[in-house]
Formats: sequence, structure tokens, C-alpha cells
Amino acid sequence: MNSGNQDAANPLKGLSEAKSGKGPPPVHLWNPPFCGDIDMRIAQDGTWFYMNSPIGRKPLVQLFSSVLRHDADGNYYLVTPVEKVGIRVDDAPFTAVRMAVEGEGQRQVIRFETNVEDEVTVDAAHPLRFAPEEGTGGLKPYVLVRAGLEALVSRALFYDLAAAGVVQDGWFGVWSSGQFYPMQKASEIGLGP
Repeated sequence: MNSGNQDAANPLKGLSEAKSGKGPPPVHLWNPPFCGDIDMRIAQDGTWFYMNSPIGRKPLVQLFSSVLRHDADGNYYLVTPVEKVGIRVDDAPFTAVRMAVEGEGQRQVIRFETNVEDEVTVDAAHPLRFAPEEGTGGLKPYVLVRAGLEALVSRALFYDLAAAGVVQDGWFGVWSSGQFYPMQKASEIGLGP
């Protein structure tokens, strides 16, 4: 990391002040100086690494995740009131690891819990999206957790999500909170004309 700030090498600096109260801190309101990149990475499976070693303490991962921000430049940063450091994210910063489905049809509601224990109800503010999976021809589902931060829905949950799907206007997809989230044209998977 290239920085004149000696404290920038310590990713814990400022986190104790940042994490207070309930819910994630207002990182979108903070505009501290950029202090460089640190050797931190979030793997596709949601594992956080610091200097190529997995961070095994879940409370520490939750603390870091609470000050994570995805900026308009496409990069991910840990942001505190006093500094901003860049980290690498292989795919999405979070992984959806649990799912609950209540109701059916247009009244169906889908909820996810992430690997850092964020709870998300799929709705207009937290939509699902389906992206092509490179090299397989399959789909990868994502749910918006907060402010540009998504969770990749795990493969096992994707099967459960597909089991909750229906055909609507020529598309196969799922309903949640009165919104329909299309996955694929029904005709492409043998469910329509």
C-alpha cells in the first residue's frame, strides 16, 4: 500500500468509532481520504481473507462488512469516518446462505440471510437479478442487500429458489413482495410454447 499515513496499514483503525448503534453505520455519508489498498479479499464463497489468510472470527468479518462500500468507480472500500481503504471482491461481497419462502403466487415473500447475518426481504428496494454464469450457460442469482452491495445466492439455495418459480407472461421466475423477478424465457427451458 502506498500511503503517507502510517495508520492506513491498520484496517481496524476507526472501526470501533464506526460501529455504534443498530444497523450498519452511514458509510454513504462519510468522505474520508483514500489511504490506499490493503491486502484484503472477499472470495466468491464469501470467505474474507487478510494477507492471504482467512479471517476466522465471524464478529470481525461482520464488523468489516458493516463498513463496506461499493462506490461508483466499481471498487469496494472499507470506510470509516477517518479513512477509506480499497479491498478486492471476487464476485459479490456477501453470500445468501439461508432462504425462507412464505405464501405463494403474487403474495409470495422470499427472505434471505447472508453469511454475515444480514436479513433481506426480496422487494422493490432489494431486488433479485440473474446474471449469466461464465463458462456454464447457467444463471447466477444475486439479491441487493444494501447500497450497491449484493449477495450471491448459493447454488443450493438457487435450486430452492427455482422450486418456488412459476411461469408469468412467457418467463420463468419468482414472485416476492408483489414483484415478479424473471429468470429465463419459459420456452428456453421447455416450459412454454
